[in-house]
Amino acid sequence: MTDLRHLTTERLRLDAPTSDDLTELFAIYADPRVWTHFPSLRHTTIEQTGQMIDAWTRAWQAVGLGPWVVRRHDDDTVLGHAGCSPREGWWNLGYRFAAETHGQGLATEAARPALEVAPTVREVPVVAYLLEHNHASWRVADKLGLTLRHRGPDAGNPDPAAVRLVYADRELAADQLAGIMRE
Repeated sequence: MTDLRHLTTERLRLDAPTSDDLTELFAIYADPRVWTHFPSLRHTTIEQTGQMIDAWTRAWQAVGLGPWVVRRHDDDTVLGHAGCSPREGWWNLGYRFAAETHGQGLATEAARPALEVAPTVREVPVVAYLLEHNHASWRVADKLGLTLRHRGPDAGNPDPAAVRLVYADRELAADQLAGIMRE
């Protein structure tokens, strides 16, 4: 059986997160350039990033899959993260990369293995839950072959004009979509 905690792609190493990744992930999550689509979610303390890593670690422990920290094969610098986080009845496919790496296809390359392995861990929909004005994110979802399943207001967003898009790898039942929208 493949060790899902450590995978490789053509250019990248994907590893389950550790506390050693904290400083580099905080630098990415605190950078306003990666939060232009949702500035209020930017991390302002390293503790926020630590809590995120703890949640990812719990996912790995609970279900055997979670987000990976992404690096190039020949470099230990953290480029970002990609992967699936378990939710109640669905996988949340997420990706976030350092601003300097945007436009290189890294999110698509790093997220593709998550789409392949998530159904082998839990057979539930894989969902990319994103904002419409985050063009780069929905382009990744399109490239991965996900289909737009819902477009509507983003309840709870500080921007009342924000529109939430839900992409998924399969049709979503009404109760599944309702659960996703409560996220």
